[in-house]
Amino acid sequence: MKQRIASTLAGLFLTMSATMTAGVALAAGPTIGVSWSNFQEERWKTDEAAIKAVIEKAGGTYVSADAQSSPAKQLSDIEALIARGAKALIILAQDSDAIRPAVEKAAAEGIPVVGYDRLIEIPSAFYITFDNKEVGRMQARAVLAAKPKGNYAFIKGSSTDPNADFLFAGQMEVLKDAMSRGDVKSVGEAYTDKWLPANAQKNMEQILTKANNKVDAVVASNDGTAGGAVAALSAQGLAGTVPVSGQDGDKAALNRIAQGTQTVSVWKDARELGRRAAEIAIDLAGGKAMKAVAGATTFDGGPKKQKMTSLFLTPIPITKDNLNLVIDAGWVTKDVVCQGVKKGSVKVCD
Repeated sequence: MKQRIASTLAGLFLTMSATMTAGVALAAGPTIGVSWSNFQEERWKTDEAAIKAVIEKAGGTYVSADAQSSPAKQLSDIEALIARGAKALIILAQDSDAIRPAVEKAAAEGIPVVGYDRLIEIPSAFYITFDNKEVGRMQARAVLAAKPKGNYAFIKGSSTDPNADFLFAGQMEVLKDAMSRGDVKSVGEAYTDKWLPANAQKNMEQILTKANNKVDAVVASNDGTAGGAVAALSAQGLAGTVPVSGQDGDKAALNRIAQGTQTVSVWKDARELGRRAAEIAIDLAGGKAMKAVAGATTFDGGPKKQKMTSLFLTPIPITKDNLNLVIDAGWVTKDVVCQGVKKGSVKVCD
């Protein structure tokens, strides 16, 4: 009798253990590998937090690598993430052509790739970003409104990043009529190697020297390059008198807007971008087709004209008149935005 009871209990225990093990297996989400081009920029820490939150909520595992602005390192980083068991990859490309072999290797192994914010023009990769041409249009509109006539400088992004040319194309769409009339004249344009603010500052310094400081407006392509441009303008006593554009909603840039040294930062809510990218990566890892992703569309506006499955989010231009939007959204605190701002100069800081 005791033997039969022991045997029954043992069987019940084995059944419960198997059920619990199966439940754990079902609950476990995929490992998602994220390759960052340069994690030192303030912006990407916000993106990472959003990505991690979604992956962890799904029971998955987040693994990452920082290429430190090196295309060669990013190539090996992606291969290492594959070796660590990533079931899907989210890649912020430093140089999309340089990392192509690793992306193609992932595709060959059935590992979905999400091109994050920057285009990886390979049809097997899903592309998620904000509408970068519209970002460029928003930048140019804000600067043109502040300075309808004058000498313009263009501080572009990295030449290896397709976004730099998308942004510039959008800027030119807005400015072409004013340039044709002669109201706006370009006195210099330069790509910013690796998007680094220090390189943007050097570019701006060279343009100022060439133009004998006669620069009336600066169309800078992101907040990092805007910061470099403002530093160069400040050294010549021009900061605050020359409109400057940017994008990303960096905290330092939002403070510059409040202080009057930057005109606009096109806000791309990185929390939303990160959330959607992580959700898409998890779905693709689970076998969902790219075209079945909610909101997916076809994009063929890249340099190679490849048809890409894409998702575009909507940006918002932030100026001193609507700084409350980023504060109310919990993107940044009022104290950060208003640090060092004179009372009565900006409504949101009063």
